[in-house]
Amino acid sequence: MKKIKERIRMNLNRPIVLYYHAGSGNHGCEAIANSTLKLIHSKRIEQGCDMENMPIPVVISNNVEEDRKYSLGELEKQGLCVLANERHIDQDFFAHVIYYGWRKITGDKQSFMRYRFRDGYRAYVQEHNRCDIQKRDEKADMSIAVNNTPLAISIGGDNYCYPEMVSDLILAHDYFRKRGFDTVLWGCSIEPDSLKDAALLKDLMNFDRIYARESITYNALLNAGISADKLELRKDPAFELETNDVSLSNSKYIGINLSPMVIAKEKTQGITMENYKRFIKYILDNTDQSVALIPHVVWANNDDRKPLSELFEAFKDSKRVFLIEDMSASDLKGYISKCSFFVGARTHSTIAAYSSKVPTLVIGYSVKSRGIATDLFGSYENYCLPVQELSDPDALINGYKWVMWHTN
Repeated sequence: MKKIKERIRMNLNRPIVLYYHAGSGNHGCEAIANSTLKLIHSKRIEQGCDMENMPIPVVISNNVEEDRKYSLGELEKQGLCVLANERHIDQDFFAHVIYYGWRKITGDKQSFMRYRFRDGYRAYVQEHNRCDIQKRDEKADMSIAVNNTPLAISIGGDNYCYPEMVSDLILAHDYFRKRGFDTVLWGCSIEPDSLKDAALLKDLMNFDRIYARESITYNALLNAGISADKLELRKDPAFELETNDVSLSNSKYIGINLSPMVIAKEKTQGITMENYKRFIKYILDNTDQSVALIPHVVWANNDDRKPLSELFEAFKDSKRVFLIEDMSASDLKGYISKCSFFVGARTHSTIAAYSSKVPTLVIGYSVKSRGIATDLFGSYENYCLPVQELSDPDALINGYKWVMWHTN
């Protein structure tokens, strides 16, 4: 197994904002935010911070209502974070018209970000003022807040994997840099080929520190010219997510996660679902184990429960296939930790399995799944099946046999 550095070389004795959190309906996002906030809290104690007078980290979220439904709401009650909603310009007709017109006339692309982060930045200012007698308003330069440069952490490690998000990511990063923040890209994965984009590369070089969560990204960033002094290889923070104890009547079961996103990226139509159905039938016919269908994202437009419900309907008469309900990331990890084997499409469902020492097969689509498997096993071959290359309807069955045969 490749050695991943564990050092956190950030000064955390200062105000902190975590931005680009997509919301806890994606339990991978929840796992990253949860683990990061607990890590910040523990590292601040180690660094001797005055916890009573230290601004609480502000999480600027796409959906605070989701966050309070799951574990971040409890962390907020414990004083580990302040949750603040992004504004959604597409949901405010008049603001959309005004800002679109302003942007069209002036070319001020940053205006949308000023609208988006207005409430989050206000929450940051309020938290700063709570701890600092030198009050400032929202338009002030906050770079001397609490006599220390504030820190903005881009927390969505997956975000730079998606080309359609890059332009907004650049604008968001620039928003905090212009307000005097040091900036950190946290737990990222980036497709090596995307680094040919000059605008993206320039944006990455403007971060004060980048934590890559797997070595393919780390080496690609080095080769693209990112200074080794600002780059560090560190495992995804979700590896450190706490595992909640859960009870289940079925004591022997294999866990399965499937996502609409993975299905959408298949090159052979229907091949992913066919693989899953054949795999479940194989388990039912050849073992005495049950099958737990475990969702990890429950957003309306990207809900794992949709394909998993199709699988449940196909095998419900067996009485050995059951669908786990939606719950917090740590609860889901509790179920995953008790699996004898796990097949996962969502990266953070597989991280829950890896970190629980459950034999795991990944149905991947990007550098993140390949990179994490490579760091764990020396190669992603046989441990990660890229969905774009899936053509054999028995690939899952064969992958299961191989992993189990090579599991100590």
